[in-house]
Amino acid sequence: MAQITSGIRSILSHPIAYDGLQGALGVTNARRTVCEEYIKASEGQVVVDVGCGTAEILKFLPGSIQYFGFDLSQSYIDSAQRRFGDRGTFRCADVTALSANEIPPCQVAVSFGVLHHLDDDGARHLIEGLYDRLAPGGRLITVDPAFVPGQARIARELIKRDRGQNVRNCEGYLDLVSPRFQQRGIEPRHDLLRVPYTYAVMTCVR
Repeated sequence: MAQITSGIRSILSHPIAYDGLQGALGVTNARRTVCEEYIKASEGQVVVDVGCGTAEILKFLPGSIQYFGFDLSQSYIDSAQRRFGDRGTFRCADVTALSANEIPPCQVAVSFGVLHHLDDDGARHLIEGLYDRLAPGGRLITVDPAFVPGQARIARELIKRDRGQNVRNCEGYLDLVSPRFQQRGIEPRHDLLRVPYTYAVMTCVR
């Protein structure tokens, strides 16, 4: 997984600092918007969240879903378990090494802020594995920073400083998606954070 975790970025390895910075930037609002406008999970559905962090997204998902969260950071998983242990199942795992049978069958798969940490091979492996576990008509939603023409200069500079070292343009993210998906689309969003920033929200339907 290609990311910078040294220097000041090492602070973000601590769950409290990670959640605090995300809250200050407005990532809480971004999660709410993504849940309401893209994920749209229904009562009783199985939702797999790859790269779940501290599972803050559970605040905006229906209480009756079956939630499975995976993250590379044991400290994030421990925090998620303490706070949301009654809402889901959490596992520390390298998402690039997960086999398809380690991922629960699901109707919705979410990957928020993961693909830009992965090289093309790792990202394709993850997407293929999620495809294999999605029900027919099931959806994969990914959210990652993106470079797009005409974006605010400050947004581009902030994205360049992200811990992830594989930020792509919208076409680059779409190119990672298997042609086995019957639908795929991507939308750049400049309005999800309190600061100028561009997220690419990708939706793929099995």
